Amino acid sequence: MRTVPALRLTVFVREDDTWEHRPLYHEIVRRAHATGLAGASVFRGIEGYGASSRVHTTRLLSLSEDLPVTVVIVDEPQRVRGFLPQVAELAEGRLVMLDEVEVLHPEGGADRE
Repeated sequence: MRTVPALRLTVFVREDDTWEHRPLYHEIVRRAHATGLAGASVFRGIEGYGASSRVHTTRLLSLSEDLPVTVVIVDEPQRVRGFLPQVAELAEGRLVMLDEVEVLHPEGGADRE
């Protein structure tokens, strides 16, 4: 296996955040796909809090519909950086992180989804 440098973009939103009446996380993934980025995944949190300090949880007694959601995109650094203006438009006021990562690629093997 060989490693290649990549950039991981993580966008923290709430489940009930919207963009033009659709879930915000869906719009981020839709635009990433349209841009041709390698892939995007959405993860729904079971509990968390952010700038408001209000805890959101899936526990039965305090069931929340605005749970934390993260959108994670990994691709070549220049491709992720080229997508940042769209993220800035969509994720205004939300936490966005960039991390340098290494992606493992099998030697001579085809990429898998």
